[in-house]
Amino acid sequence: MIIGASFAGVSAAFAIRKKHPTAEIHLIDKQQTIGYLPGGINLYFDKTIGPIDTAQFVSEQQLADKNISLLLNAKVIGMDSKQHVIKYEKQKGEFLLSFDKLILATGSSQWSQKITGSDSEKVLKYKFLPGVKEAIKRIEDSEKVALIGGGQIGGEAAETLLKMNKEVHLFERMDYLLFKYFDEEMIRPVQEEMSARGVIFHFDETVEKITDMDEGLLIETKQSNLLCDSAIFAMNVRPNLQYLDEHIRRHTDQTVLVDQYLQTSQKDIFAIGDCIQVPYSLSKESFYIPLVNNAVRTGLVVAQNLVEPTTPFAGSIRTIGTRLVDHYIASTGLTEAEGLFYDQPISVAHVQQQSSLFSRGEKIHGKIIFEKESHKLLGAQLVSKADILEKINTLALGIQTGQTLEEFYQKDFLYHPYYSNVIDITNQLGFEGLWSEAYED
Repeated sequence: MIIGASFAGVSAAFAIRKKHPTAEIHLIDKQQTIGYLPGGINLYFDKTIGPIDTAQFVSEQQLADKNISLLLNAKVIGMDSKQHVIKYEKQKGEFLLSFDKLILATGSSQWSQKITGSDSEKVLKYKFLPGVKEAIKRIEDSEKVALIGGGQIGGEAAETLLKMNKEVHLFERMDYLLFKYFDEEMIRPVQEEMSARGVIFHFDETVEKITDMDEGLLIETKQSNLLCDSAIFAMNVRPNLQYLDEHIRRHTDQTVLVDQYLQTSQKDIFAIGDCIQVPYSLSKESFYIPLVNNAVRTGLVVAQNLVEPTTPFAGSIRTIGTRLVDHYIASTGLTEAEGLFYDQPISVAHVQQQSSLFSRGEKIHGKIIFEKESHKLLGAQLVSKADILEKINTLALGIQTGQTLEEFYQKDFLYHPYYSNVIDITNQLGFEGLWSEAYED
């Protein structure tokens, strides 16, 4: 039994079917539809897709083809983890289901207890299809829109709203965009371009209250008040786990406590995706990192551990990439700002190069973070008007496999004068890191 049919739950179901061809697999979800892509609203307004219903990563038919049972519009409201029973509600009736193995994959909620009024209908949520359909009309009818959150979701939404000629106000409690993934000097060109195109930033401002008024929404912070037509809640806030019983241990942030094999404190019950904290591969700590790539990977790993604990989850180094105002931006691993809390001294190096020699390639701005003494790779950031998104995967693999600058700058790379440079940006980052250390010495 898998509770939650989004990225984590679906990836787990498909992986379990491969490993256990004859198992009964049941997916249960409170939504009426399956497979909605949370970023679909941006694809819709960009006219990348047609009807919003087509923003899907999986269909009911694909699950049926793998003999995976799907129960929709069914909200799990309780459980007895000792007796291996869950209780769900459907069409005002209550029902019980028993299980041999249970996977908790119910994701995160977009409602914040810390922001009074965040449950208003004018505060738009992007994660599920019914809410998105309501949001489309409200956004189209709005002139002034507030964005709450300056992460990847908020940045992408800001660009979409700009294209629709909306007045955009973005609230972020930190002092620059995407602070979890980029150092300030790397993201600054993107931020300046967004500002030049009309985004009004409210940095160092934490939204405390949202008041629904006849004329719109009043957004209140300690520093200012803003009256707008609607707002988009661009944050993942907390796991959606009200149905758990007292035997399932949790962290103080209410995420489920799991071991390295993703098993909870109760035998035969596992938790994945946005239900859990993810081990940070560069330290002994774990954090709440609700990213799709983490959700999918936990789904693949849990399938290996249902019968015997064989495959530890490797954790995350927070690899992301997107395109904002004509800039491709990508990041993986530790930032320089985080280096203050790392247990070894760090060093950094910056690189600029053309993306290719003869195709009028755009400049690539790169940054690498590494251990000062061992030269072990820790983090990297790339910003360019050329599409460099796939290159961050190479850097992420170097970090995951514990490579040093000496090993990394010698990795094999494709060369073609029209498509690439004489030395790939990823190799050059490794080489420049060594050079910067030699220069310091």
